[in-house]
Amino acid sequence: MTSAFYPGSFDPMTNGHLDVLVQALNVVDKVVVAIGVHPGKVPLFTFDERADLIRRSLAAVLPRRAGDVEVVSFADLAVDAARRHGARVMVRGLRDGTDFDYEMQLAGMNATMAPELQTIFLPASTLSRPITATLVRQIAGIGGDVSAFVPGPVLAALNSKYGR
Repeated sequence: MTSAFYPGSFDPMTNGHLDVLVQALNVVDKVVVAIGVHPGKVPLFTFDERADLIRRSLAAVLPRRAGDVEVVSFADLAVDAARRHGARVMVRGLRDGTDFDYEMQLAGMNATMAPELQTIFLPASTLSRPITATLVRQIAGIGGDVSAFVPGPVLAALNSKYGR
């Protein structure tokens, strides 16, 4: 069984994250979605909330594969966490050339630290390329409509978080 490690903050999960997760499930048997937890950052959603939103978002679009995803947290190097979870593949989503340049540097560093871990890049779909979790938080925070950018469970959670 091939297991992939998909790290990120997922605060909140966007349609872009979900797109990459679905693509990863087309390539590997299991995906460990790894939520990075950093003590110096205060996320909008707790780890448990983000984990639940990831699970519910995937179940809404790909219910037969929902059991092939595990959601975990990590606070160390992604390569170390990937090793702990038995992953052979690191999944990274790409939106544009800027992402590609950064992700190539990261993949090179990761390959030096963990040569047994293969990085695969998955391109975001055309509709999800401009989406970032940061912009989603900013737009939702000032009352904007983010329904085109996030899965249904995330939209409901954002509306609840902001009292709508």
